[in-house]
Amino acid sequence: MTTTNSTSDVGSAYLTSLQKQTSKTDSSTGAAGSALGKDAFLQLLVTQMKNQNPLDPQENGEFVAQLAQFSSLESMQTLNDTVNYIAGSFQSSQALQASSLVGRNVIVQTDKALVDTSKEMKGSVNLTSSSTATSVGIYDKDDKLVRTLDLGSKAAGKADFTWDGLDDDGEPLEAGTYTFKATASIDGTSTAMTTNLPATVTSVTMGTNGAEMTLNLAGLGSVALSKVQTIGI
Repeated sequence: MTTTNSTSDVGSAYLTSLQKQTSKTDSSTGAAGSALGKDAFLQLLVTQMKNQNPLDPQENGEFVAQLAQFSSLESMQTLNDTVNYIAGSFQSSQALQASSLVGRNVIVQTDKALVDTSKEMKGSVNLTSSSTATSVGIYDKDDKLVRTLDLGSKAAGKADFTWDGLDDDGEPLEAGTYTFKATASIDGTSTAMTTNLPATVTSVTMGTNGAEMTLNLAGLGSVALSKVQTIGI
C-alpha cells in the first residue's frame, strides 16, 4: 500500500522550491528576489498540514512553534515598515527645517565673523571664571589689530559686547571678515576665551545615513546644527 510522504519530506521539498523561487533574479529589475516572506511561510505551513502522514500526524507543539515563527516574522516586517516610515518622515522634516533656515541669522561659537560695519554687531565672551579685566581684540583680514573693546570686570558666564564698526581712532572700517580674540584676567593671569558671534546661513547640507544637518555660513564655512546656540536673531 502506498502511503503519503512524511511531513518533513514534503516540507523540505516545498521549502527548497520556495527558496529557489525567491532567490531568482528579477528579469525586469535585475535585482535578486526577496527572502522567504510571510506569505510563502504560510503556504509552507498549509502544505505541511495537507500532506501529513495520517499514521504519523504532526504534533500540536510543532504547529504552535511554526505559528510562533510566523507571528514573529510578521511582527518584524511590520516593524521594518514602521521604521522606514519614520525615517522618511524625519527626512521630510529635515528638508522643511533646512528651507526655513536659509537667510536666517544664527549665533555660533567662533572667532570669525563676516561683518557689515555700517551696523552694530553684537557678540559675547564665554568666561569660565570671574575676570577682573576683560577685553576683545578685533583684527582685520591682514591680522592687524584695528579695535580693542574694554569690557572691564565681569562675572563668570557670558559677557556681551557690541562693536559699532569703527577702529580705535573712530574711523569707519570696510565690511569684511574680522577675527575676534577675547582675553580675561583670571587670578592675575591673562587667559584666552572663546567668543559667540553672529553669522548668516547661506545654504544647508542635508545629513545622509543618519548624519546631522550642516549649516553653511557666510564667510565662516560649515557648522553642525547642534553647534548653533541661537537662531533668528
